Amino acid sequence: MEGLHLFKHWKQQCLHKIDLSKKGSVDEDIVNTVNFINGADNFFTTSSCSGRIILVDGSCESTEVQKQNCSWLYVSHQKCQKHELIAGLQKTSGEAVLKFEPFVLHVQCRRLEDAQLLHSVAINSGFRNSGITVGKKGKIMMAVRSTHCLEVPLSHRGKLLVTDEYIGHLVQVANQKMDENKKRIDRFYSCLQSALTVAEPTGNLSTVVENQSVYTHRRKRNKEQDVCKGNSQDKEAEIQSDDDPETGLSPLLNDT
Repeated sequence: MEGLHLFKHWKQQCLHKIDLSKKGSVDEDIVNTVNFINGADNFFTTSSCSGRIILVDGSCESTEVQKQNCSWLYVSHQKCQKHELIAGLQKTSGEAVLKFEPFVLHVQCRRLEDAQLLHSVAINSGFRNSGITVGKKGKIMMAVRSTHCLEVPLSHRGKLLVTDEYIGHLVQVANQKMDENKKRIDRFYSCLQSALTVAEPTGNLSTVVENQSVYTHRRKRNKEQDVCKGNSQDKEAEIQSDDDPETGLSPLLNDT
């Protein structure tokens, strides 16, 4: 019972603290997901981002990528437009980089089997870079992460390196990744609801984890054992086709 009381204390403390993110609130596309997790007894979220397209301007002198050395020229949690990126690039004075950063969610779990259930749901929903860590104080953290990122340098010392045509191509690629990102978020939310609905009436998470676990079915997943209903072959094809962030990106350098 001591562990339960400590977990409840951590949860109350976390959910009542001030949101120190730049936005200051949960992103619109994941409000339902975050609220659902925080409404469950054995979980609470510690940080999240629904996914974003950002244009950052780094220092020419810096050899490391550090947030404190970068200024944000453009940021959106929705799809972007070509003219928005061009307007942002006009303000660059250093190393402008366009990035797409997919959905990320950090969840503290009461027990390891809770984290394993959440991990299985994440993997089956397309977030294949997800993982579990256990801290020195016994805090069990589950990170929902994906691999379909994008990072492309666009300027050097304030000089644009790519053509207008290539910027238009990057907009299409980034927006495609944002669309796929939102599909995975919806899938994750749906799968999580299904998994917890099965687990809560019986209170036996170990059976649910065993049936859905990626640890025993990673290579031989059966449609009937998948947490999510639907065409699993189509889902896997979607995931694999979007896992390489460099697909289709060959720089078109300016001649001037």
